[in-house]
Amino acid sequence: MYRLLRTMQPDIVQTWLYHADFLGGLLARLAGNRNVIWGVRTTDVNVGCARATSLIRYFCAALSHWVPHTIVCVADAARRSHFMIGYDPARMVVVGNGFDLAVLRSSHHERSQLRSQCGFNADHIVLGTVGRFNLDKDHANFVKAAGLLAANNDRLRFLMIGRDLDHANSDLMAWINETQHADRFVLLGERVDVAVCLAAMDIFCLSSRTEAFPNAVGEAMAMGLPCVATDVGDVAALMADTGLVVPKANPAALAQGISRLLALGADLRFQMGQKAKERIRATYTMVNVRQRFELLYENIIARGKR
Repeated sequence: MYRLLRTMQPDIVQTWLYHADFLGGLLARLAGNRNVIWGVRTTDVNVGCARATSLIRYFCAALSHWVPHTIVCVADAARRSHFMIGYDPARMVVVGNGFDLAVLRSSHHERSQLRSQCGFNADHIVLGTVGRFNLDKDHANFVKAAGLLAANNDRLRFLMIGRDLDHANSDLMAWINETQHADRFVLLGERVDVAVCLAAMDIFCLSSRTEAFPNAVGEAMAMGLPCVATDVGDVAALMADTGLVVPKANPAALAQGISRLLALGADLRFQMGQKAKERIRATYTMVNVRQRFELLYENIIARGKR
């Protein structure tokens, strides 16, 4: 890599995540390139990290005052948490994720077809979630909240999409069986047609205990879904007034937030979903993010030529 950087002499070297930031950043600087951009994609620096990764992050914090020209954080929450562990705040900027609206769409026929395959009828209100099975996603929170809601609403159904969200997952099935409403849950596992799965839902729910900038919420918003989400990462900033934010790791609070959306009725939920869709279109498209990075690149190169 060192020889390649010396040969190519790129205008900018951009790296992503701790190991790449550490190794790629150091090699770029040793090769004589000062225009290094690091990428920070995580928020909660206290959990879910291997010891080796924690050590690399410690080195990155120490080197952040010298190696990178700019540190791009995916969320303001990520910027704050990394400042607290020693990253240079003067070098950090925030550029959130972008969404491709061309692929985040689905027809009414596709919605109806998937709902029919799942056993949902026109009267059912489908509460859904998307995300791989992982402790950080806190699917137990979702399931427990669903169980609280199911007891008082016969129309509710629950759709879970993501890797290992299937009947072979013994932990997940144990949680679902404890609700005594296992027949209300549909588990589709990992899918490639996420837009169609989102279209089959009426309300989207994020139950995570930690996130930075959750793509699942942005995708649901882009599909025109009203969302209720736990207060993690930049969720509140992403949704603004287009959805409901509730405390994390609190099934009762999550259930209460969902109940508030249910109480609005179908028409007001539709309006909320359209407002969310417009927010993504105005602020978080792939074009928006590309323009932010292009401006960043142009500024860095221009400064280097002075």
